[in-house]
Amino acid sequence: MEKNLNQAESIAIIQEMINKAKNQYSESGTLYLVWGFTILVCSLVQFIADYFFNYKQAFYVWLATWLVFIYQIFYLRRKKKASIVNTYTDDILKYVWICFVVCMFIMVFVLIHHKGFTLIHTTILVLYGIPAFLSGAILKVKSLTIGGICCWALAALSLFVPAQYHVLFISLAVVVAWIIPGLYLRKKFLQQKTF
Repeated sequence: MEKNLNQAESIAIIQEMINKAKNQYSESGTLYLVWGFTILVCSLVQFIADYFFNYKQAFYVWLATWLVFIYQIFYLRRKKKASIVNTYTDDILKYVWICFVVCMFIMVFVLIHHKGFTLIHTTILVLYGIPAFLSGAILKVKSLTIGGICCWALAALSLFVPAQYHVLFISLAVVVAWIIPGLYLRKKFLQQKTF
């Protein structure tokens, strides 16, 4: 049995849907934090193992990112099932991050194939800046936008620093571009949930 709504009830329902759509974007910061801390740990482990212990196979620590990737697939599926409203913002962000991942794989493969090992971290820094900057612009989160700009500045600066320190630039980049914005988004998300 359908209930006819008066104008006030209709407006209230529309307002509720708009608020849900706004809060839907309310990116919880979870994936920014998970990826940020994973990359931070991997980059620091690689630097310490290589620089202090001369362990040249330290790059294998990056295989841990595949575990995070698997976690992300399950996390996003669960989030999609729980989602009430799918906004254009969600779709745009999804495509921004898909482009980032595809470009990352292609560029790293090209650089390895052409033995451009010293440019890998610089290229990664340039690529890290793109989704951070665009996500910040789309979500109107200044810390993400600033984080993206910092990634690009670190990429430019890395050209003047010996390659053995470039992995530390990755550490700094994820702190500025993913972890700090992730903490901000998490705080904002938890505040919205309490209201």
